[in-house]
This record gives sequence, C-alpha cells and structure tokens, in this order.
Amino acid sequence: MHSHGFRRYPGVFESGHKISGIENVTSLNDVQVFQAGTKLAGSDLVTSGGRVLGVTARGVDLETSIRKAYRALEKIHFDGMQYRKDIGVKGLRRYNAGMGT
Repeated sequence: MHSHGFRRYPGVFESGHKISGIENVTSLNDVQVFQAGTKLAGSDLVTSGGRVLGVTARGVDLETSIRKAYRALEKIHFDGMQYRKDIGVKGLRRYNAGMGT
C-alpha cells in the first residue's frame, strides 16, 4: 500500500493520514502487516512515507494466499490509500501453466 502521490517518486507524497483497520487484520490467521512509512502521532498510527504498509498472507496455495492478502487489505484504510491489484498475478499465471512445480 502506498500514499497518494507516491507514483511521482521521487517527489512529494501525502503524509499524516490516520491509518485505521490494522487491528482488524492482526487477528486474522496467516496474515501479517508490515509497517514501512508509518509513525505515531499521539495515540494514532499515521502515514509518514510513500510506501506505507505491506500485507502478506499464507494459504494452502498461491491463489488462496493472494485472496487472503487482498481481503485483509480491504479492512485497512487511510486517506489517499492506493495499492496495486496485480500483485501475485504473474506468479499465479506461471503456476497455473505448470511452471510452479
């Protein structure tokens, strides 16, 4: 996940936006949230960098892992939040074509 403006890197990206929903993800089995561009502002977790969070999941296969990660990602929010929707697609195509064995 990244903050709005990150695609213009190097450059200015938005920061200081409150991040909500991580608490809804940390309790999920086989899902991990990695913080990168975050900081505490009082008791709030806020954005402080272009690349803000990484969400990773484990599953019985690649397709399940991808699905779990995107479901978890949908529970997190901050203003200006953006994320790629193609992560894992190339690997899944290769796996389904028989190259993943």
